[in-house]
Amino acid sequence: MSEALARIDPVSGSAVFANGVTLTLVEPMARFSLRARQPEALEQLLGFKLPRKIGASLDCAACLGPDEWLLRAAAGTKIASGSGQPVSITEISERSVCLIVEGARAAEVLASGCPLDLDRFAVGRATRTVFETVEIILLRTGEDRFQVEVWRSFAPWLRTALETAALQLR
Repeated sequence: MSEALARIDPVSGSAVFANGVTLTLVEPMARFSLRARQPEALEQLLGFKLPRKIGASLDCAACLGPDEWLLRAAAGTKIASGSGQPVSITEISERSVCLIVEGARAAEVLASGCPLDLDRFAVGRATRTVFETVEIILLRTGEDRFQVEVWRSFAPWLRTALETAALQLR
């Protein structure tokens, strides 16, 4: 039944350009919440290494906690269920969308509502945080490029807040 439903993005796919900052919506992707007290069990099941340090990312996986990872992959990607293994794998593909904030002043835009010191937030880092009061997962994928995972229901508000912050840069 769900295969027949049309996917509707909560925000426009059109890019926003303002004061050297670009906001874009990432194409749909597969997302999985991975949990395991013993990362080796997940690595064996998945067939690749996971980052072990909280806040680190490696290829498509980000370590969000001592036993928690976010795996992001191409839309339609399927992975083993982990049934019978000491792991938890939950597909969360439709829970969130991802906005890219990039440009020379991208960190300034994010700093307008995020409490992190983004000057010290290294490329390759990933963490849960907030933008104003909205929970996000922030990934720094380049010196001037951030990916912001946000729940679909908050995406319209967050895109408007980021666009407003970019437009108000002096």
